[in-house]
Amino acid sequence: MKVVIIGPAYPLRGGLATYNERLARAFKEAGDTVRIVTFSLQYPDFLFPGQTQFSTEAEPADLDIEVSLNSVNPLSWWRVGRKLRAERPDLVVFRFWLPFMGPALGTVARLVRGNGHTRVVAITDNVIPHEKRPGDGPLARYFLSACDGFVTMSRSVLNDLKGMGFGSKPALYRPHPLYDNFGPVKPKSEALAALKLGHESGYLLFFGFIRAYKGLDVLLEAFADTRLAALPIKLIIAGEFYEDAAPYEELIRRHQLENRIVRATDFIPNEKVVDYFCAADLIMQPYKDATQSGVSQIAYHFERPMLVTDVGGLAELIPNGVVGYVVPPTPAAIADAVVDFYANQREAGFSAHVREEKKRFSWPLMVAALKEVAAPTAG
Repeated sequence: MKVVIIGPAYPLRGGLATYNERLARAFKEAGDTVRIVTFSLQYPDFLFPGQTQFSTEAEPADLDIEVSLNSVNPLSWWRVGRKLRAERPDLVVFRFWLPFMGPALGTVARLVRGNGHTRVVAITDNVIPHEKRPGDGPLARYFLSACDGFVTMSRSVLNDLKGMGFGSKPALYRPHPLYDNFGPVKPKSEALAALKLGHESGYLLFFGFIRAYKGLDVLLEAFADTRLAALPIKLIIAGEFYEDAAPYEELIRRHQLENRIVRATDFIPNEKVVDYFCAADLIMQPYKDATQSGVSQIAYHFERPMLVTDVGGLAELIPNGVVGYVVPPTPAAIADAVVDFYANQREAGFSAHVREEKKRFSWPLMVAALKEVAAPTAG
């Protein structure tokens, strides 16, 4: 099968790019011919909250990546769409995560489908965004109505599709596959040494871009609990601020957490991800709103216990009391779980169960689902 993936990829950086590149390799492993079409401009600078959109790492030599789609230039949409319509791939997979991308991706999808041959499907991270803006609904519908089928990585997004009127189109839920591209598991002692962290403390890890919906403020409030203050543990904050850091710094000052925090608040390059996860005892995801999280799939790969809040689709992937904790998104509930984790020495038992559970999250299953919803007889 001739496949094209449209979405972030090198030279862009971040979780979406990492995912799309790994998906391309999964299609190749299945015997398909695949290339990626990515953005020459993903976001205008005034819409991008981070330091840079671009990777500093080497270009992946094993992938065919075309950098040609400009999210705000309709001429670019027409060029890409008409080129793909003429190429007649069997399948085009769009990555859809933000209504802002609806006009560009929806126009390309319509043009491609005009050849009467290519099937168009979308991996829909979200159809209702975490941070809502005027016009989200029409922009999302413009894209979604151009697709033949969908794969979601949480059941909540599958329900959102139905609620938006797309229940008649083929759609499947498949969990986010493992992020297995960051290297093998490393002994904790080696990871701590690589990060220049001492062995006298245990470590909780908050990982990823810092945005309001991810609940770092809730975690800091939990970390101020006197029971946690009495434990020999520190909190690693590893990820770039995608909003004003001042409110978080104020929480740290107010609760006198400075000496209990390890900051790594720049973008974490791929080759350092292994050290942060393997140094941690427990991976913290105190989200206020979520559909799915790639952080869980990195934690599964590195066989680390997790704490997630019971919002969106997070709990679907984390059997409570087996591989970690599913708790309400409150400081008290988070603190209670951390106390239990250390008081009852849960790390070894949870990690053993993580090793078993991780077998559920397969890239071949994701490839098969995309092909299934693309089939003309699907649904």
